[in-house]
Amino acid sequence: MRTLTIIVSLMCMALSVSAAKADRRVAFVVGNGAYKNVAQLPNPPIDAKAMASTLRNVGFEVIEGSNLTRDQMTEKLLDFGRKAQGSDIAVFYYAGHGIAVGGTNYLLPVDADIKSEMDVKLGAAINIDLTLDQTMGDAKVKLVFLDACRDNPFAAKIKSNSATRSVNVGSGLAEMKSGEGTLIAFATGPGQTALDGQEGNNSPFTRALIDNITKPGVEIQQAMTSVRAQVNEETHKGQLPWGHTNLIGAVYLNQGPATQLANAAPTATAAPAAATAGSEAEVEFWRSVKESNKPEELNAYLSAYPNGQFKPLALARLAAIQNGPSTTTRNLNAGVDPATFTDDASQLTEDQIGLDKGQRRDVQRRLNGLGFDTKVTGVFNDETRSVLKRWQAARGYPSTGFLNRLQHKALLSEIVASTTTASEDSPKPARRAAPVQSAPAPRHSGGGDAGAAFVGGVVGGMMGGMFRH
Repeated sequence: MRTLTIIVSLMCMALSVSAAKADRRVAFVVGNGAYKNVAQLPNPPIDAKAMASTLRNVGFEVIEGSNLTRDQMTEKLLDFGRKAQGSDIAVFYYAGHGIAVGGTNYLLPVDADIKSEMDVKLGAAINIDLTLDQTMGDAKVKLVFLDACRDNPFAAKIKSNSATRSVNVGSGLAEMKSGEGTLIAFATGPGQTALDGQEGNNSPFTRALIDNITKPGVEIQQAMTSVRAQVNEETHKGQLPWGHTNLIGAVYLNQGPATQLANAAPTATAAPAAATAGSEAEVEFWRSVKESNKPEELNAYLSAYPNGQFKPLALARLAAIQNGPSTTTRNLNAGVDPATFTDDASQLTEDQIGLDKGQRRDVQRRLNGLGFDTKVTGVFNDETRSVLKRWQAARGYPSTGFLNRLQHKALLSEIVASTTTASEDSPKPARRAAPVQSAPAPRHSGGGDAGAAFVGGVVGGMMGGMFRH
């Protein structure tokens, strides 16, 4: 009976993966910041890279670019238009300068040099309405995210060179209407300007998108409500994202297990987006075994996912079980506040710590000293965020890539190697933190919603049982 149950479960997983692959998802993701003729924007390329990674994680084919000229943007848009034809979901994301002239919105390539309204309309800028219509016109679901509501850097030139007639050159972007099956979202309201965020980090709007739109089982319009609330809170009510929606049916970028079960018998009005069940199944499998002290259960994960994203952690845990933990490992969690294992970290909690560039370099040196290699630059870029996630996962902390006060304190309490890295701007030996007093290490179990944990536990238990018997 147990063997039959396992076979049925694996067949269901395989069918789910097939369904996910049948769902065609294409995204255009571009961040322009290195402008040649106006002030540069430091964060859009960082925003675009983070958004591209987020969308790839839920099954999108991403046409990605940073700091693109007019010709380069055109080339990327043509590629996107070809691949988006007949797609189930098409996403258009842009971060950078955008302008509104005469009630029409335009995106600015990095080589834009606009002196008049004629320059805008003859091709120096990219007409958003025309672009969306030509590239995403026949996609079933169209999602448009514009983090481009900044001051028009060419406004004064356009006005001064249009003395013969009145020219409407607005701040931010002009209001847009969405067609059938479309959701449009701005970083802030029409005619208003948005914040670019702290240099070297994501803007408030993009950070909120990344945090919310791919949460398992969360419908996109519900996610956008959370995006607005997060940005409004983070900016102390200084910025409120705006949107216009004309979607038909529910849209999920990441259907969780609970949603998959609810949609097991689809109707004619079923949601047009399918789940990325393969990656979800792996995450839930790993959650079910990551705390295990039984080699057979960890080997079951490695057998099911020989190239899985948690393979290094599984191998490290197996080594610890077989060889016993080192002195450093045994003392890692000694004296750590139990709340460190449960309190989520975000850009907001990290900002509250108030780390200057020197303190950020110290964090990067410590990560290097602990075996989590990253460049010591004093800037927390995508590479550092990824390394922070690995450190958090290895310690059992919520893995977000951001720090809070408790996690920062825990990192400072760890004993690190007194070594330097070749990537430091001015190499200095990493400091050796004073050891903390020994105390019983708190027990921790991985987070996640109840439905996901249940499914993960069932799959992990069955696979573990198969290896034990």
